Amino acid sequence: MLYRTRQGDVLDEICFNHYQREDLTEFVLHSNRGLAGQGAVLPSGLLIELPEAPNPEPQLNSLFD
Repeated sequence: MLYRTRQGDVLDEICFNHYQREDLTEFVLHSNRGLAGQGAVLPSGLLIELPEAPNPEPQLNSLFD
């Protein structure tokens, strides 16, 4: 999915809103060359690829429950 940034967008929030997970910001950065250089608050109008999320890593606690 492509996402076009709006004024005041930050990548952490975009990722959480899209994936409903907090662990995929690095994944999205790796999928969008040069995005990390845009700064914490992204300029409006950037296109960001939000690829399909990988399956979450199992938590150690859940292995023993």
